Amino acid sequence: MKYMGIYPPSLEKLIEHLSRLPGIGQKSATRVALHILRSDRPLAEGLAASLLDVKEKIRFCSICHNLTDDDPCGICRDERRANGSICVVEGPGDQLALESSGIFKGRYHVLNGVLSPLDGVGPEELKVSDLLRRFEPEKIREVILATNPTTAGQATASFLGGLISERYPDITVTRIALGIPMGGDLKYMDRMTIEHALKTRLPVRP
Repeated sequence: MKYMGIYPPSLEKLIEHLSRLPGIGQKSATRVALHILRSDRPLAEGLAASLLDVKEKIRFCSICHNLTDDDPCGICRDERRANGSICVVEGPGDQLALESSGIFKGRYHVLNGVLSPLDGVGPEELKVSDLLRRFEPEKIREVILATNPTTAGQATASFLGGLISERYPDITVTRIALGIPMGGDLKYMDRMTIEHALKTRLPVRP
């Protein structure tokens, strides 16, 4: 549905820009634009300033390649996180999800993608060499591969696991357990999920 010609040009332009964002259709963009219009001026000014700050200040951490406005990022600077464990994730959103759990207390390495030869994405595009260079200076003892349970994610984890085990046999390489979620129903699970659940099964303890 198009609203062009209904609203003033400046409002229509805002709706158009908002509708280009992922997950925001024309109706949602219109609701957001009208909310901004009805709100006090400080909201619009703060939003505009935040958008410019993100474009001007956010960069990739030179160590872990996560998004940051300070280089190195806070986690890489935190000596309390230097516990010999590094968790490898696909993107900043995955790192945020793990960090939000409050369970992992080590450091991260963000690949910013997965291996995809057909798309020209190889180990160099994923900063794999940067990952390997961190092992000795940071005295890494365990690498946790936390790529997503997709075909590309699994292929990337397998590649990294083999590469690290071959070059650094003293480093333990682990993969996050993948399988049936708590409260899940087997008959609704896909084949890959069931396969991972069986392969990562654990002994039952009384």
